[in-house]
Amino acid sequence: MLVRPVHVVLPADVDDPDRPSGGNRYDRRVCRGLAADRPVYEIAVPGSWPLPSRTSREALATALAEVPDGGVVLLDGLVACGVPDVLVPESGRLRLVVLVHLSLADERGAAPELDARERTTLHAAAAVVATSAWTARRLEERHGLPAGTVHVVPPGTDPAPLAPGTGGGGGLLCVGSLTPTKGQDLLVDALAEVADLRWTATLTGPLGRNPEFAGYVRGSVTAHGLAGRVTLTGPRTGDLLAATFAAADLLVVPSRAESYGMVVGEALARGIPVLATAVGGLSEALGRTVSGAVPGLLVPRSELAPSLRRWLGDAAVRNDLRAAALERRDTLATWESTVRSLAEVL
Repeated sequence: MLVRPVHVVLPADVDDPDRPSGGNRYDRRVCRGLAADRPVYEIAVPGSWPLPSRTSREALATALAEVPDGGVVLLDGLVACGVPDVLVPESGRLRLVVLVHLSLADERGAAPELDARERTTLHAAAAVVATSAWTARRLEERHGLPAGTVHVVPPGTDPAPLAPGTGGGGGLLCVGSLTPTKGQDLLVDALAEVADLRWTATLTGPLGRNPEFAGYVRGSVTAHGLAGRVTLTGPRTGDLLAATFAAADLLVVPSRAESYGMVVGEALARGIPVLATAVGGLSEALGRTVSGAVPGLLVPRSELAPSLRRWLGDAAVRNDLRAAALERRDTLATWESTVRSLAEVL
């Protein structure tokens, strides 16, 4: 089979340790994996995506113009979906593949015009890739794409050592950029309702993607009298992030929207159960064990506080969920399978 080169368009902050994200990790891992058997040419474009300046749009247009006719171009949806004026003129000359981590309209507070721009971009693409079956269905329904035309390529998970945790159940962890979409405000409100129980909560993730919201979360922690129990650490990567996971008993994912939720796999790889809101593709990330058990709790947003109380107050629940997480750990998808699936699309 002919293996064709691929040009990959990435946001310029893909490797910025101060702005880690699941989308950036996915992009980096697939670039590395694809490069094992084909030339991969990275195009990192600076800009305030998905609503870049004119200078950034022109830089992207110039970079695409330099790709040879018939070239395969894999574009991160954060860059591609807001600029159909740049992408559509190239769609007849290049084979454009758009990777959508999260539909732009699902980002809380997104500009209204982004929905129409994303629709135009995806209809011009030769292929669309989503990270979960839920996201694929949503894109097809939202944008009128033919059913079955969006390819599903879920993220992989790296093996990791088991997390010793605290020895109890009170080590709570939330990992993600502090943004309204990730819902840390909902978590703080829920924690206030279980303040009579023993726990500490670590909120790890970039604070600069939405400084106003990060400030609101800090204020909420103070207003609820939780300043000594809730810690906002800022971004953590590498060994420091691994140590943060090692100290956790439960991962809490309070998102308002989530296409997949890579952090769920990172927790399960360490045998850490998950409490998550029942939104988007989180149920796919959580999955089930071979025996059919769910390695965590998947609940409506309104049930975060009661579910935390159930976890913290019932040792039998904690033991059952830990056992399920340990079993699920052995069936997580690998990055090798992710790269294989994406290579087939390309």
